Amino acid sequence: MNDFIEELKWRGMLQDMTAGIEEHLEKGRATAYLGFDPTADSLHIGHLVGVMTLLHFQRAGHQPVALIGGATGMIGDPSFKSAERNLLDNETLDSNIAGIQKQLEKFLDFGSEKANKALLVNNYDWMADFSFLEFIRDVGKYITVNYMMAKDSVKRRLEEGNGLSFTEFTYQLIQGYDFYHLWKNRNCSIQLGGSDQWGNIITGTELIRKKAGGEAYALTVPLITKADGSKFGKTEGGSVWLDPEKTSPYAFYQFWLNVSDEDASKYIRIFTTLDRNTIEDLEKEHQDAPHLRLLQKAIAREITILVHSEADYEMVLKASGILFGKSSLEDLATLDERTFLQVFEGVPVMEINRTEYSQTENVLDLLCRDQTIFASKGEARKLMQGGGLSINKIKITDPQVKNEVPLLQDKYLLVQKGKKNYFIIAVSN
Repeated sequence: MNDFIEELKWRGMLQDMTAGIEEHLEKGRATAYLGFDPTADSLHIGHLVGVMTLLHFQRAGHQPVALIGGATGMIGDPSFKSAERNLLDNETLDSNIAGIQKQLEKFLDFGSEKANKALLVNNYDWMADFSFLEFIRDVGKYITVNYMMAKDSVKRRLEEGNGLSFTEFTYQLIQGYDFYHLWKNRNCSIQLGGSDQWGNIITGTELIRKKAGGEAYALTVPLITKADGSKFGKTEGGSVWLDPEKTSPYAFYQFWLNVSDEDASKYIRIFTTLDRNTIEDLEKEHQDAPHLRLLQKAIAREITILVHSEADYEMVLKASGILFGKSSLEDLATLDERTFLQVFEGVPVMEINRTEYSQTENVLDLLCRDQTIFASKGEARKLMQGGGLSINKIKITDPQVKNEVPLLQDKYLLVQKGKKNYFIIAVSN
């Protein structure tokens, strides 16, 4: 069994932990859980720190439990939030849970026969039939209001003047009961979470101690920030999701490829499973030639394959190479429409209907149909005869050549003028 705590420490993934947890882990295989509120049908990269913590826990020989908050998701965790969340209906919750489960299966081994195979649980299963009277009798009596009011997340909401509904106030009791339930029924002795969850997690250890005289432990990972102080995981387009329908593999890869050098050194430890020697060797190589962005490329490769697939990573490389002239018609043809349009987002587009396109006899007439690509036929002839124009990566030197270049996705032509100027011809029905 690997040293889980030591692994987190060198990776910069340890924020706080309760006393005695290291000795507890040394006794043998332990079980720990981490919760995910199903507020969307996909996780985003902000969740990845927690997911990677569970992954390392399992790799260390212990048993990870991923708890989907089917019950708590109906309420919304108030921790360090400025306003109450909208409540979710059952149908939306079920859809969100299914999406999250599918993504977690890429990181954790749920299906093996090993003793430390991962478990997926839903707290709705034990909270749905828990009556209010039973709850305040069996849970509420063990935790004082003074204890709950002392939590930083609660005090901040009250100090900001926005107030705190009773629904939100009881959230820490429900999360505390989740820990107790798993401690009692699954022998789960550790709760993992982000540093903003410390107060809720400690409520669970307190409930276990007071209600059953048991021992339980807490461990949190830091909330990730960017070197410039801006929020991690956010772009101009919003969150970076693990679902390829929300964030394509190409956009996902580009996010990691474009992180700063300072952030790259931190992220490669947190978001990949590369070992310490490999990472330190990469850092030395990166220092010698930072312009090659070796750290960023390594992070982007590892996490894209982990979240998506090796095939998606290969497609992303082809898509990236197109902009630098290292591609062919075959490479272009393998791109799906969404990736193609993302690679060339913002380039000028010349629209033409399919009938007019089929009646256009030669390339010169097509390119000079309007002034989107060329101001005149003379300019187009000169560039073509000088070898400076290609369509779908096929060099065109004869202005009178027939318009026979195959369409991409049966609707697009990619026109390249010189090295860096791109245009799209879009053929519509």
